[in-house]
Amino acid sequence: MIPRLLLSAVYFGLGIIIAFVPENTTKPFRLTAEQMLNEVKYRSEMVSSDELADWMVNQDPSIQLIDIRTPKEFDQFHLENALNIPLSQILDEEWIDFLDQGIKMNILYSNGTTLAHEAWMISRQLGYENNYVLQGGLNYWTETILNPSAPSPYSADDEIAKYEFRKGASQYFGGEMKSTNESKKTKTDKPIIKRRKKKKAPQGGC
Repeated sequence: MIPRLLLSAVYFGLGIIIAFVPENTTKPFRLTAEQMLNEVKYRSEMVSSDELADWMVNQDPSIQLIDIRTPKEFDQFHLENALNIPLSQILDEEWIDFLDQGIKMNILYSNGTTLAHEAWMISRQLGYENNYVLQGGLNYWTETILNPSAPSPYSADDEIAKYEFRKGASQYFGGEMKSTNESKKTKTDKPIIKRRKKKKAPQGGC
């Protein structure tokens, strides 16, 4: 009974999002609730904190961080070089070229996962394919990357290796979450993105 109720709740939520997303007249593309649920089920839209840390440490130019929190929250702290597109503005025309493009892999994040995932579902329903979600958001990023917990001496080798990577990443990102007033880059700065022919989106959230 409980799983059936949970499934009904997911369908209901997806149905609401689909109903309120405006029709894309230039590029019609609307997923059914079943199609959306199938994508969510396999979590292919999720990016782990370890994956993101690795890309950022290696300064991967193919990723773009998008902070969908409010400007006030963004001003208090944000990930380095993130672009602020509040969830309330996700449908504004000025952001179309940033969300609907095949040049960079957009990684949406909020404090947790819920709001960023809502932004992803809206963009996906509009046919934008190159957007992903930071799993756990800033809360999990802080817990795993900025303040990693040391494993026990009896932990498996892969767990110890993961901790060593996170400890190094923590040192690398030591002053990363900063006030906009302390950074030369503000939320009004927008990276230049020229429209190109869309590439096939990466598979498996990587």
